[in-house]
Amino acid sequence: MKAYVLHKIGDIRFQEVEMPKLPEDWVLVKVRAAGICGSDIPRIYQTGAHVHPLILGHEFSGEVVETGEKADPYWKKKRVGIFPLIPCRACSPCQKKQYEMCRNYNYLGSRCDGGFAEYAAVPQNSLIELPDSVSFEEAAMLEPMSVAVHAMRRLVEPIEGSLTHKTICICGLGTIGLFLFMFLKEQGCENILAIGNKESQKKQIQNMGLPEQDFCDSREKEITDWIMERTRGEGTELFFECVGKNETVSAGIRAAATAGRIMLVGNPYSDMTLRKQDYWKILRNQLTISGTWNSSFTQEKNDDWHYVLERLRHGRISPKQFISHRFSLAELEQGFHIMRDKTEDYLKIMAVL
Repeated sequence: MKAYVLHKIGDIRFQEVEMPKLPEDWVLVKVRAAGICGSDIPRIYQTGAHVHPLILGHEFSGEVVETGEKADPYWKKKRVGIFPLIPCRACSPCQKKQYEMCRNYNYLGSRCDGGFAEYAAVPQNSLIELPDSVSFEEAAMLEPMSVAVHAMRRLVEPIEGSLTHKTICICGLGTIGLFLFMFLKEQGCENILAIGNKESQKKQIQNMGLPEQDFCDSREKEITDWIMERTRGEGTELFFECVGKNETVSAGIRAAATAGRIMLVGNPYSDMTLRKQDYWKILRNQLTISGTWNSSFTQEKNDDWHYVLERLRHGRISPKQFISHRFSLAELEQGFHIMRDKTEDYLKIMAVL
């Protein structure tokens, strides 16, 4: 079969490889769609992966074509989405079904072979069955959508009462930030402010229903001042930091309302530091600052993946609007280059097989 294999930093090859060998409780998936994650680009060109050689790709979907000896034959020919984190199921978080916080996890596409290939070996426990109304392209976005939902639910579910009139700010309009906006709107949230740094982000989020006056271009305006102006000095009650930079975390703290809640979503670009005046703001305004990681997948109806799938099933969300580029698998390296070099505006770049 053909696959993208990362041999070392900067050395990724589209080449012929052997078909995956199936552990007894795994299945073989014919990959039908695979998306490039922002984390794939530094993995290819800057940091490398945990092991080499490695087939990359953790956002993918497909059809089960073979089952291992101890895997349930029910899965054969099923259309599936794939949770890429493989928990140990033995550590303390796993015992509580908090698999996203597993202390000894494996991971498709970063620690073991993933989905930038014609076929992929996948644990049976990582599968979620797709209804016919959900396309493979939509299912390949289940992972980033679930990451956004996990951040949203961790921040908003502890809050009593309606979110309708809460002031919510999303700082950073990459894929996760835009998905957050989509799910917050689906929840009925009306008072959302958004901060980005690209004209394409402004256009996309306005197409999704954000009024022009509620978008801040951080290249032109100071974030904290803009938020305080838009909220008449009250600040924002909920702040999603989807960038991972000191200055945007600091802006969120300084622009938070009293008893405000801040969710740290963005992967850090560098070491993170906290200024004394920001620390005082946390104390004096009794702010709650939380972190989020990955998404919940317990194979139960209340996990993040089923939350997303249910909304896909009933047409309550429209993630296909986020696909900006479609390539064949053989052409997907063009997508890596677009994201690395930023030669074009992009949202989600997808391989369609």
